[in-house]
Amino acid sequence: MSLAVPQTAATELQSFLAFDFGQQRTGVAYASRLLGQAQPQGTVLGGGEARWLAIAKHIERWEPEALVVGVPYHPDGAAHENTLKARKFARQLRARFGLAVFEVDERYSTTEARSQGAVDIDAASACIILNQFLRSLTL
Repeated sequence: MSLAVPQTAATELQSFLAFDFGQQRTGVAYASRLLGQAQPQGTVLGGGEARWLAIAKHIERWEPEALVVGVPYHPDGAAHENTLKARKFARQLRARFGLAVFEVDERYSTTEARSQGAVDIDAASACIILNQFLRSLTL
């Protein structure tokens, strides 16, 4: 089952919160279509209910119309353990917050964030994921 909403539906949405999911750290970024560029919103540390409370605060603050989750794959496109965990996280976001959730292939986002000299690698990765998603809306 894919959580991705058809791109045609996505083009109607105006604001997004993105997540670079990790078991211990989850980067967060925000963008609106008006802004056109993702802005880092820090990193949520840890897991469990504390993670969900922190994410709820971000959602309350930014009031996004949809969420975006980076899903990692092997270089050849094959899924691995973290692929499944990120997709589960995306399903949980949808169930908890009732917002549309889009999945983005996030291969190399962490490597790109590091090469850009990011201080908060996870939030920078979330920005890369969200900017990639925004570009896909204009195609």
